[in-house]
Amino acid sequence: MGAVIVNDNQDRVIAGDGTSEATWQSWARLATLPEVDPATLVPAGARAVIVAPHPDDEVLGTGGLLAKLSALGRKVLIVAVTDGTASHPGSPVWPEERLADVRPQETREALQRLHMRYVQTLRLGLPDGGVERFEAQLAATLGEHLRPGDVVFGTWRHDGHPDHEAVGRAVSSEAERRDLPFVEIPVWTWHWASPDDSRVPWSRARRIVLDTDTHARKLHAVEAFRSQLETDAATGRAPILPDHVLARLTRPYEVVLI
Repeated sequence: MGAVIVNDNQDRVIAGDGTSEATWQSWARLATLPEVDPATLVPAGARAVIVAPHPDDEVLGTGGLLAKLSALGRKVLIVAVTDGTASHPGSPVWPEERLADVRPQETREALQRLHMRYVQTLRLGLPDGGVERFEAQLAATLGEHLRPGDVVFGTWRHDGHPDHEAVGRAVSSEAERRDLPFVEIPVWTWHWASPDDSRVPWSRARRIVLDTDTHARKLHAVEAFRSQLETDAATGRAPILPDHVLARLTRPYEVVLI
């Protein structure tokens, strides 16, 4: 998800614990958002391209979808924009060099736990917390790897985290240029937004419902990101993914904007 969050847009502030999952669950509209079938979202013969700002975003945002696409026999390309090396600033236990090695390993383990069969990964190594400076380069690189028939997924262009928003803009522009479907994934949105929040395009929101087995696979996959789930023994900092954050991202359904 990325731990360094400096957003000049004060309309979408990521601070504190954010909107609780209990508050979200009390909103009747959330559970009644229209459903979308993964087989329809990524039709037979199409490839899903998931562009993740940081290692873990692809599983937190679309882990259930990935498992379902694998079961359908769909091909998947996961583009890891950064290696997530800014998640533990100043930590002697988690220096950037170690994170650059460990976090991609965690992603591989998570994908195995999802039982992914037809997946390729592409690591771009852009600076965590600095994707905006390389937005044009990101779009150009994506253009080299996208092909006709792809369905492209990226974090929402107004998700709140600057890396997420930069990825969303780059993916959107390149998908539009190539006339490919673009599906946006809200991740940090669940933190700063609130039920019926007019800043969120709820009319575009669709639910991907996860059956019990698929949901269990996603939960197991999330547990692979140990670097993000444990307290930093050196600094005493809380986990990057504390329980209240995980609660919003491990529901038995995933929400996409189409």
